[in-house]
Amino acid sequence: MQQFIKIIQTSFVQAIAELRANKLRSTLSLTGITLGIFCIIAVFTVLDSLKKNIKEEVSTLGSDVLYIGRWPWMDEGGEYKWWEYWRRPSMGMAELHAVEKNVANAGIVTLQLTISGKKAHYYDNEVSGFRAYAVTQNFEKLQNIEVAEGRYLSASEVDGGAPTAVIGEDLYQSLFKTNVTAVGKSISYLGKNYLVVGRLKKTGQNAAGFDFDNCLIISFHSIGSAIDVRSLSSDPSLMIKAKPGGQISEMQYEVEGALRAIRKVRPGEPNNFAVNQLSQITERMDMMFGLINAIGAVIGGISLVVGAFGIANIMFVTVKERTKYIGLKRAIGARSIYILIEFLIEAVFLCLLGGIIGVLLVFLLSLVVNANSDMKFSMSVGNMLIGILTSAAVGIIAGYIPARKASKLDPVVAIRSL
Repeated sequence: MQQFIKIIQTSFVQAIAELRANKLRSTLSLTGITLGIFCIIAVFTVLDSLKKNIKEEVSTLGSDVLYIGRWPWMDEGGEYKWWEYWRRPSMGMAELHAVEKNVANAGIVTLQLTISGKKAHYYDNEVSGFRAYAVTQNFEKLQNIEVAEGRYLSASEVDGGAPTAVIGEDLYQSLFKTNVTAVGKSISYLGKNYLVVGRLKKTGQNAAGFDFDNCLIISFHSIGSAIDVRSLSSDPSLMIKAKPGGQISEMQYEVEGALRAIRKVRPGEPNNFAVNQLSQITERMDMMFGLINAIGAVIGGISLVVGAFGIANIMFVTVKERTKYIGLKRAIGARSIYILIEFLIEAVFLCLLGGIIGVLLVFLLSLVVNANSDMKFSMSVGNMLIGILTSAAVGIIAGYIPARKASKLDPVVAIRSL
């Protein structure tokens, strides 16, 4: 055991000496390992962080919520038949009331219409490029809406179609351009003056596609004279949350039955509406992330192969430079296995050094991104271990042949070689 520890110590010392003596050669060889580990761990870290953020947001929004509209989020088994989906009738108040009345497992039901391409005015200031959400009651209960100033729309304002509105932080900055309060100000939208009663906290776009930073939230009943909600250009959607403890599969079965009945869909005919869930996004994301993981591993693997050849080259040169030294060690009784282990450990050490640098670069990059972005990235211990173990494995593979060559040298021939 003591002899093995001494071999490890000697190998480390010789590896460091090799780095100092041949800085450029060693640096170039380590670069391949560093880049390979960096590519692999960076991809893993980004994807793990994205999956974590998405799953956290889905859990916050609720995995027990159905989003029902004209368009399916994913294909419904085969080709995405947009020409058929486009002609489907829109959701409306009749469908909302049918679900509220006939779906026992429905806890919260709301209807919303996303409006894009319209302009808002505050005196001479005109803003476009935002989204307006025309909603019924309970919309705020199904989305992550936090009010920074003022309040949200009251039930009477929503049901009565009152011209009141809540605005997002980005829209507030674009419309007012000053630090004055938005609450109590009137803005013009769809030819009507809306009184701003609240301003939302900045949150970013959520997993369901709602952007509450650059938005205007108004009552669904306040837009009837300006927009035909039943036209093919409009697509109101129902959002239905299951009762606490209720099964979403059972609720979906009831919802489909209620909607088919109100829309007079005959038995055997397909639904003329799409039922979507956030779980569809996470499932598709898992597939996409798996593909990106594989691509990142291939790119990193190519760099690792290049780095492995570099390490092998260093070790072959090192064996040649130490041929006489190896012969002397063999002559005084050193066993072949100890020579092999000595050079193998040296190769592993060099690869580990490159791998640690790659992992450290990913960690530093994640700190920079976290400091300058709302998206948070974190490198897990598992990914660190993957980087270190992978670099160690590359060291063993790259160093074995040179180490074996060193262990098989004939002592007499080795001593006479120099």
